[in-house]
Amino acid sequence: MKKFPEIVVDFIFNVINGTKRVRVFFTTLAGTFFTFLVFFTIYAALMLDRFCNFSRLFTYPWSLVIGLPVICSGIFVWLWSAWQFLKAKGTPVPFCPPSSLICTGPYAYVRNPMLDGVFLILFGIGFLAGSISLVFIFTPLFVFCSVLEFRFIEEPELEKRLGREYVEYKKRTPMLLPRFC
Repeated sequence: MKKFPEIVVDFIFNVINGTKRVRVFFTTLAGTFFTFLVFFTIYAALMLDRFCNFSRLFTYPWSLVIGLPVICSGIFVWLWSAWQFLKAKGTPVPFCPPSSLICTGPYAYVRNPMLDGVFLILFGIGFLAGSISLVFIFTPLFVFCSVLEFRFIEEPELEKRLGREYVEYKKRTPMLLPRFC
């Protein structure tokens, strides 16, 4: 009996190798779902702050001084990562990937810089909004869930589809935090 992650990996693999119409449908669906999760994470954190009457993490202008550069860094990393996919004629969503492994741009430093960008954006919004919940609860929880999904769903699918090339890339490239030595 297959475990849930294996079923999902097989499903993604089959969609990728299916018709263009099916790939486009699931790409749109997955992209919309992920966007919803990001916005829901922000909304839920802000509502928890309000419900618990948490004080602001930073007040103006510190919230702006700290939050805006973090958001801009996250947007830059996310766009730079997405650009690599578009150049390779794929999408960032796993259902319409490029046909070959991307090891250029930010992918030379980490295996999933796009998620790094999203994490920075969430932390930045948390700092900008002064949200204790977004900075210390919801973003770390989002990071944890994303790492689990990447490790147990996306990476096995990449290994299945790209084989030895991805296994070697995985050995030499860290998942989220670049090596500086």
